[in-house]
Amino acid sequence: MLTHLTIALDMMGGDYGPRSSIPAAVAAVNQNDQLILILCGNEQVIRDGLDKLDSLNHPRLKIHHCHEVVTNCCEPAQALRRKKDSSMRVALDLVKSGEAQACVSSGNTGALFFMATHVLKLLPGVKRPALISAVPTETKDPVYLLDLGANVFCEPQTLFQFGVMGSVVASRRLGIERPRVSLLNIGSEDIKGHEGIKQAAELMKKCPQLNYIGYSEGSDIFSGKAHVIVCDGFVGNVALKTCEGIAKLIMHKFTKALKKHLFYKVLAFLLRPVIKKLYKRVNPDQYNGASLVGLCGIVVKSHGNASKKAFLAAIEEAAREVERQIPEKIQAAFERIGTATTTSPSSKVD
Repeated sequence: MLTHLTIALDMMGGDYGPRSSIPAAVAAVNQNDQLILILCGNEQVIRDGLDKLDSLNHPRLKIHHCHEVVTNCCEPAQALRRKKDSSMRVALDLVKSGEAQACVSSGNTGALFFMATHVLKLLPGVKRPALISAVPTETKDPVYLLDLGANVFCEPQTLFQFGVMGSVVASRRLGIERPRVSLLNIGSEDIKGHEGIKQAAELMKKCPQLNYIGYSEGSDIFSGKAHVIVCDGFVGNVALKTCEGIAKLIMHKFTKALKKHLFYKVLAFLLRPVIKKLYKRVNPDQYNGASLVGLCGIVVKSHGNASKKAFLAAIEEAAREVERQIPEKIQAAFERIGTATTTSPSSKVD
């Protein structure tokens, strides 16, 4: 058990910036006595926000002033070159220097991807980092979906590596020795899909360290069929946001229906404990925090429109990854697999 855990927060990123990150930071340190947070951003804005919450002098909230902000419209390459004193870059630099053990940001995804890869570097053998997050299923365990937008197009070997990294995350988070790994495809039959996904499937089949169970369709995501589902970033991002949209739609329609008639209002009152439990189960905020795995450090990407509760969930996810030593476990997995992860992208799988 760690005696202390230090996380650097990009306080200025996302749609709401300090309006969600400041109350989330205060809530996080109040919930976790081992947690120290370095708040990266405009010092005066942060001080004013903490003062309103009577937390200005909290001993485990430390302010690191930054002059710049990476906006949502900022090009990733431009952010990398010109935003070296931004709250995002400083938070990553603190992880690189060892002053922080993880970084959390709601900022520009592309900029975070570029900066994190440049500052923290890839683990040996890793071709591309990936965004991974948990999605609720019909079973007690969530499914871990990756990539969620870091890599729009993926070669077969990259998808294979995503399977390895996803398996490590699921194993550490769920306490399962051999998580079930699947590839997201347009059908479950072996003949379905493009040539790239078929090659990725062959690589996974040939890897004894992976418990590969075949293809999954979109409808299988929530079934609990797999513990890890792998896809490229374009498909993954669309799938995740569709999942979140469906969850919000269902709860909106359900709540609206219960308010229509007196009978439904009485029924809602009687079923309140069940409704709260259901909402907690499907509420996207609790699953906020996609981890950028494959780096020599821990980086958690929060939704750009994250609320206080959602940003708090991202901080908690970063703390769990530190405690479970995710980068070290991924590196160990790649070392065990060896040359299977570094097959030439142009080579065909027999």
